[in-house]
Amino acid sequence: MIKEYLNLNKNLTYYDLGTIDYKVAWDLQKRIFELRYQKEIDDVLLLLEHPHTYTLGKTAHRKNLICTEDYLEQNHISVYNIDRGGDITYHGKGQIVGYPIFDLKDWVKDTHKYLRALEEVLIKTCEEYDLKAGRIPGLTGVWIENRKIAAIGIKVSRWITMHGFAFNVNTDLNLYKGIIPCGISDKEVTTLKRELNKDVDLAEVKSKILNNIIEIFNYDEYKVKEPGILLEKNLNKV
Repeated sequence: MIKEYLNLNKNLTYYDLGTIDYKVAWDLQKRIFELRYQKEIDDVLLLLEHPHTYTLGKTAHRKNLICTEDYLEQNHISVYNIDRGGDITYHGKGQIVGYPIFDLKDWVKDTHKYLRALEEVLIKTCEEYDLKAGRIPGLTGVWIENRKIAAIGIKVSRWITMHGFAFNVNTDLNLYKGIIPCGISDKEVTTLKRELNKDVDLAEVKSKILNNIIEIFNYDEYKVKEPGILLEKNLNKV
């Protein structure tokens, strides 16, 4: 487990945003990022779901978007080129997306360790469902054997993080057919539902993820706030 800390007084604010449009959430991250950089707020964790969306990171190959325009229209899938690392991935209902806006100067100024810590959060979450998850050398994300259950793609600027992880809970895997996920063609994608052979309560999973983030990133206190305040133009109350 990764436990290297620089700040003995760390606070986290958590928002459950429910289902929110990808572009709205992306713009929201940028606004929170600036407030965090100005030290007007503590670290923020957003957990949410998106409508059907494909996102291509800075190193993505367009050829990994293998579906037609008709397929995108028929399935109401939005496509965004974004500023995180990594290739192409899918977001949709039943998938928990996490956006940590953390100042790594208050933890460890190391993006590699930050990535491994996010993986550890989701590995521990899988373990709480008696699933043995882990890493595959040379690949980012969380795996159950050769099946990918969580994708991770981040941006770090001025040591503050954006973007984050996509954890498949009850996700419809059919929507992965339009892409080569993360540009990896020889491995499967999976979900908690598939591995456990039953639907899993999203609120329960979010609670486990939150608790594991608090532990692994060594937060002393955390606050849970209603999402409405985040969607106001004035974010000074965040």
